[in-house]
Amino acid sequence: MNIITITDINSSELDVYARLTEAQLRNRLEPEKGIFIAESLKVVRIALAAGLQPVSFLAERKYIDEQITPLIGNDNTATIYTGEREVLAQLTGYELTRGFLCAMRRPQLPTVEEVCRGKRRIAVMDSIVNSTNTGAIFRASTALGIEGLLLTPTCCDPLNRRSVRVSMGTVFQMPWSFTQSPVAYPRQLRELGFKTVALALSDKAVSIDSPILQNVDKMAIVMGTEGDGLSKSVIDACDYVAKIPMQRGVDSLNVAAAAAVAFWQLRV
Repeated sequence: MNIITITDINSSELDVYARLTEAQLRNRLEPEKGIFIAESLKVVRIALAAGLQPVSFLAERKYIDEQITPLIGNDNTATIYTGEREVLAQLTGYELTRGFLCAMRRPQLPTVEEVCRGKRRIAVMDSIVNSTNTGAIFRASTALGIEGLLLTPTCCDPLNRRSVRVSMGTVFQMPWSFTQSPVAYPRQLRELGFKTVALALSDKAVSIDSPILQNVDKMAIVMGTEGDGLSKSVIDACDYVAKIPMQRGVDSLNVAAAAAVAFWQLRV
């Protein structure tokens, strides 16, 4: 293995872990060269099982033998940067990790049609910008019967470091992609055979446990941005509008919590 000891946190080799912004890591101009950061043994193991390619690791030396070597075996293509804990602890965010950080190549995303092919339950995230909510929705969707996720271009990147961490690696298990348009996706999903269900507080909304929803064969569950929710144009373009019945004067749930309830109730 190519192991390099770091003694100076200003070393350029650490830029990917400490000084590049999420936008710079993503590399919008050349996505095939994009990088994202994964952390912890469990998350990286799931990513590797999904076929993702590690570029480098950053870890205290004890984690090389304890976790990284058993993880990658004889694969010597990834560089391992290591150093004393006192040195690495100076890096912003390193103390939050569970063992080590791993820089990985961004995967090539499937098309919307590929995400939807053969599926009966998918979900759409419309303009959801909070990375914690994004990761939580990926985790809930994977656990509760959703088979694919679509995100509008205005959403938070699911491979954002916090999103990956909150998702507990499920972002690598769930087929997902971005829609080409932030508003035209209901029509595209209808053409693919799906009935769209907007989660929204609306006078025409039915209860999420309404029998009319239970009989839908191919369903796309659509949820909107934190705070404002879905736009009127998207709500009007969907086939159904549904809401979760509330008690004690509470009008709504956090979008990630609402998504989990909807996924469970509307599962196949």
